[in-house]
Amino acid sequence: MPESGAAGQLGGRLELDAQVAERLRGRLPMVAAHTVTTITAEVTAYSGTLTGQMREKIENAVRVALGTFLQLIERAGAADPSTPLSRALEAAYALGAGEARAGRSMDALLAAYRVGARVAWREVSTTTVRSGLSAETVAEFAELMFAYIDELSAASVAGHSDELANVGRARRRDLDRLTQHLLAGDPEEVLRRSAERAEWSPPQTLTVVVLPRSSLRGVLAVLPPHTLESGEDLPGAQWAEEETLLLVPDMHGSRRRQLGTVLHGHRAVLGPARPWVAVARSYQRVLKALMLGVPRPADGTALDTEQHLARLVLHTDPEALADLRAQVLAPLADLSPATAARLAETMRSWLLHQGRRDDVAADLFVHPQTVRYRMGRLRELYGDRLHEPGTVLDLTVALAFPPAEGDGGPAEHPPATAPTPSSEARRP
Repeated sequence: MPESGAAGQLGGRLELDAQVAERLRGRLPMVAAHTVTTITAEVTAYSGTLTGQMREKIENAVRVALGTFLQLIERAGAADPSTPLSRALEAAYALGAGEARAGRSMDALLAAYRVGARVAWREVSTTTVRSGLSAETVAEFAELMFAYIDELSAASVAGHSDELANVGRARRRDLDRLTQHLLAGDPEEVLRRSAERAEWSPPQTLTVVVLPRSSLRGVLAVLPPHTLESGEDLPGAQWAEEETLLLVPDMHGSRRRQLGTVLHGHRAVLGPARPWVAVARSYQRVLKALMLGVPRPADGTALDTEQHLARLVLHTDPEALADLRAQVLAPLADLSPATAARLAETMRSWLLHQGRRDDVAADLFVHPQTVRYRMGRLRELYGDRLHEPGTVLDLTVALAFPPAEGDGGPAEHPPATAPTPSSEARRP
């Protein structure tokens, strides 16, 4: 602990008459009591708190601190004048740590020191003046006393800061563990114990958000204070290192739009709101969207997985979807890849627009007569099956979306006939 300040250099600077020192020592109980009374009156954080045993403890600390100061002066010129100061600084450090544990701020602690220094010096200076000390000696006494109190306050501030840092690190670890338990889908009893250990009040729902780390600070500043931030090594994580994950409380219902507004411009991915003990399902939804490469809006709007449920459902079993696609497009297998792609694209648009020829033409940027011709070819290839509900259902599901990356299916079903739009395919 540092002792290089003015109070640590007391030896040889001031020799206090033994009689004056004894007189000051006799007034320490009164000075301590008056100091504590004034602190409770002037520092709001201590109002009503310094009573009973706590008051006795603080009064004793004040007496010891001032007694140590007198002892330092009396030991001027001794071989090791700093020993009493070391003990005083250790006590001040412990006081600061205790105040942090009690929930009082550093500002309150420093205000108490300022009030205490003022009251103590008023009482001590009265005694020194009445004892006949010269003005020069009293001034030097004041300088050393305030330097000593400054060192005590600095030690208390260090104790306060270190305690908060230790508590903060411990709570951060507990919150990280809680996040891991939540995303892993651990049993509810485990989640509740973990939340209690982290002093985290469970909300009604949680929503998973993945966003770039560069946006983290700005977004956290406007999200609810109980938002959880992910640590590292999350289960199943498949996003880039420059991205991170948040669990945002109570953003269900109408508040979801508010969350989307907050995330606008940050290229975030937004999972569904789920009961807090079931947020792993929101996490899995986001992972699925990222794995499928669902495109994020170019304008920075959050990718809301709730707006892509059909795509997510259809790609739950990529191999089955690839098999279905190959099966329903089998009548096109003998055509050239370009022709097959044009007809499959036309079929998809025809199904989605419920056979409205002009709408299909507008969608494909072709003439309505081109649509009529292509549909004629498809009727030739499929025959009466185009009128069967089962075939229409299979075609609608298989062609609902272009194949996702990696959804090519088995080797015997190459995706050459997949409905992939191209400039060639859109030629009339």
